[in-house]
Amino acid sequence: MKPFAYTRPADAASAVAAVAADPSAAYLAGGTNLVDHLKLGVAEPGTLVDVTGLLSTAITPTDDGGLLIGAGARNTDVAADPRVRSAFPALSAALLAGASGQLRNMATTGGNLLQRTRCSYFADLTAPCTKRDPGQGCSARTGWARHHAILGAGEGECIATHPSDMAVALAAFDARVHVLGPAGERTVAATELHRLPGADPSRDTVLEHGELITAVELPASPVAARSAYRKVRDRASYAFALVSVAAALDVGADGTVRDVRIALGGVAHRPWRATRAEAALRGGPATDEAFRAAAAAETDGARAVDTVAGGNAFKIPLVAGTVTATLRALAAHGTEVA
Repeated sequence: MKPFAYTRPADAASAVAAVAADPSAAYLAGGTNLVDHLKLGVAEPGTLVDVTGLLSTAITPTDDGGLLIGAGARNTDVAADPRVRSAFPALSAALLAGASGQLRNMATTGGNLLQRTRCSYFADLTAPCTKRDPGQGCSARTGWARHHAILGAGEGECIATHPSDMAVALAAFDARVHVLGPAGERTVAATELHRLPGADPSRDTVLEHGELITAVELPASPVAARSAYRKVRDRASYAFALVSVAAALDVGADGTVRDVRIALGGVAHRPWRATRAEAALRGGPATDEAFRAAAAAETDGARAVDTVAGGNAFKIPLVAGTVTATLRALAAHGTEVA
């Protein structure tokens, strides 16, 4: 591990100033992802700025009836909060589907959003990786691509996927991310926080160097109370999603979809808000046929990778099946933790 300096400022503003002044500096919170990358040599910050204890851990109601979650709130505490479980059950389920109990006890809300891909080539310094070293090429395109993206990546671009379960639920609920930076405070839509790979896949988010996530705001949403998170993975626990779905559904007495929210995980460089599927469903029947057709509309144009080591074309029908199963359960029962 490369030696680094360590500092623990007195407040968030001082932390922002410290990181902004040092191009090699990085924030440290729970450390559940960063410490691994320090050991592997993937991350080599010159200075770690510890923000533990500087960020709010509170979960408080907002004026519009939503919730404001401090960036320092631990994943375990957010998942267990009665208000989260009642008003945004898919968020609670998504958090409980991630990692292990020990990691959830350490991981923070802000850190969860900023975790980096678990692509094995990104973590392997001997393998070419355009996300780690732009311009080097993407080893997954000719290697093991089972966990990789089918949406949002152009020809030859990075196909690493974003690993967060929580971020998928936040995308479905139109959450807003509060940020403090050298230029002051700003708010970023959760759906816009993470980037598609494009020409510079090394940048995961739209945040500038020195900007610090301080809170996540969930606006009031009646449909969010009828939500679920379903995660399909290779193991029953402690595994990243092949495909995941955060969905909320409101069906009228006549069987018509009045409102629907859908976000997908495990399929793109960022959590994927399924706007085409939502548009296809609103005002139509809440049937399996409609659910499958909507999922097919969302994955129309998906780019699968076929390799000898293991491709990911199976994800296209898996999206359709997972979306259908999740919406079917919501139409029948309201919420489901899966």
